[in-house]
Amino acid sequence: MMKKYFILILVVLSAGFVTSCNDKLELEYDGRSSLDELFKTKNGVRGYLNACYGYRIMPVIERSALTDEAHSSERVYQGTLPSLWYVDAYSAANYSNVDGQPWTGIYQSIRKCNVFLKRMEGISGNDLASLEDEVTSWKAQAHTLRALYYLQLVKRYGSVPLITEPYEIAHDFSQDVRVSVSAVVNQILADCDSAMAAPELPLGFSWTIRTGENYIMNRAVVQAIRSQAILYAVSPLYSSDSYSWQDAAAITGNALSSLLANGYELWTETPGAGVAQNAYALYFITPHDEQRARDKETIYGGGRVNIWGGNGMPSTPGQSSAGACPTQELVDSYEMQATGLLPVTGYSDPQHLQPIINAASGYDPQNPYAGRDPRFYATIYFNGAPRNLESPAANLCESYVGGKDGISTTDRRNTHTGYYLRKYNNWKSGRDNNADGELRTFRLAECYLNFAEAAYQATGNPDQAMNIGNGMSLSARDAVNTIRRRAGMPDLPAGLSKGDFEIRYRNERRVELAYEGHRYFDVRRWKIMGESEHYVTGMKITESGSDYTYERISFERESHKEKLYLYPIPQAEINKMQSHTGTNWQNPGWN
Repeated sequence: MMKKYFILILVVLSAGFVTSCNDKLELEYDGRSSLDELFKTKNGVRGYLNACYGYRIMPVIERSALTDEAHSSERVYQGTLPSLWYVDAYSAANYSNVDGQPWTGIYQSIRKCNVFLKRMEGISGNDLASLEDEVTSWKAQAHTLRALYYLQLVKRYGSVPLITEPYEIAHDFSQDVRVSVSAVVNQILADCDSAMAAPELPLGFSWTIRTGENYIMNRAVVQAIRSQAILYAVSPLYSSDSYSWQDAAAITGNALSSLLANGYELWTETPGAGVAQNAYALYFITPHDEQRARDKETIYGGGRVNIWGGNGMPSTPGQSSAGACPTQELVDSYEMQATGLLPVTGYSDPQHLQPIINAASGYDPQNPYAGRDPRFYATIYFNGAPRNLESPAANLCESYVGGKDGISTTDRRNTHTGYYLRKYNNWKSGRDNNADGELRTFRLAECYLNFAEAAYQATGNPDQAMNIGNGMSLSARDAVNTIRRRAGMPDLPAGLSKGDFEIRYRNERRVELAYEGHRYFDVRRWKIMGESEHYVTGMKITESGSDYTYERISFERESHKEKLYLYPIPQAEINKMQSHTGTNWQNPGWN
């Protein structure tokens, strides 16, 4: 006998999720008849659309501590996510990540999108006493949200059930299957196409949004979703025969050129004296403005952060945790500005205690923080880094042993790696004034990098220009160099082989997108987690008179295992679907 289930609809709110700025319409309904009434009014439709926004997963700082970007001081407390993650203490039954276990919440939001789109079939502006442009915009928003939710799913779970119609009470669950990632990406791209078919008008589905409608879906978000979805589809972890790198280059290129043709550009504003170190630093302490009057790089914002308190230095009054402390591996990835070369090209031991120094780079191991990529100074507090930019010599970071911000391996308030996070931190922030910045969900720099990756893979030649649409032509090297020029770094040289360019590209992506939530997924989709996650290191600095000695220290983790490429599907869901379908849906390694 076929079992029947009711699906409970929830709107889940937590630190990792951002809701629409529009007030939610509080509605009670008890079945189809109430929904019928709901979709007869403008306010009812808008209220239900608002509910569709309930599970957008935004990037959070804490995800960096689950990668080789950071090692968390929170590991000293039993039961915290890092303490369990680093020893591989999770099973499918008790799994958690920085976004919890989002399978159910995402599918609940997909169901709402499905209901909305089905109910809106054939409904016109006249039916709702509304403008036709508004109605088509609402449908486009729902298509965009569904595309975003499926992107969130495949990044975490790989192949998943593809559901585009509302489940009826009599739904036959025995017919449900997990489909390939490429099939899900087909749907993502189809939803993006449906959204872009809406009129490009101020009250329709525009490239920007009206004042007071922050975090509403728009045409630019569609392009960012397209760019990321196709790149993931062809990456080694997810790849299949359905899409090629040529497909990815065409789609990421078109997404990039569409954004550029509609006023998106990299942030290049020079900060005033004492405000921030450079344009890159200023960007990340400046909240985005939905009208893009100042910030033309952000495609979709994220949550404001509290670096000074939750990921800060113990010398700051009110600080509670050092949090996600940058690793030595991340520090090593910042090139020398004068030469544009990496100071460390690898390690001669598994524990990363023996760096391979690149003598041609100009790096001095006894003065390791001098002359680096300007993004280094905007991202990391190191020993001797100025904190007060108005009086740089007045308040320096002291992360050496015994310093006011000294290294520890037992105290959550002190760095465990010798470094603290600076990105997003406004140096004026403190207990009485949190002026820290904002994470971005999507920004233009990522789209440049997505295209660069697809283009060099497609052509085999990073110097080969491609037509990306809208009258623009660009090579993979051009795209990367655009990012580097904004940062004040020299161009990558012409003539790099595909393999050499890949090394430089992956490092560039790591540096540019540090602490933005990308590294976690990048090492997985590239299938390099085993080499990147087993050991991470820090720098123990000892003061000796006016000099310092530098000693690398290593931390071993068990969180490099192949099963961690994907989240496990919740065990309760696995048990339920196995009883319906006779198939074990669980991801590899989680049985």
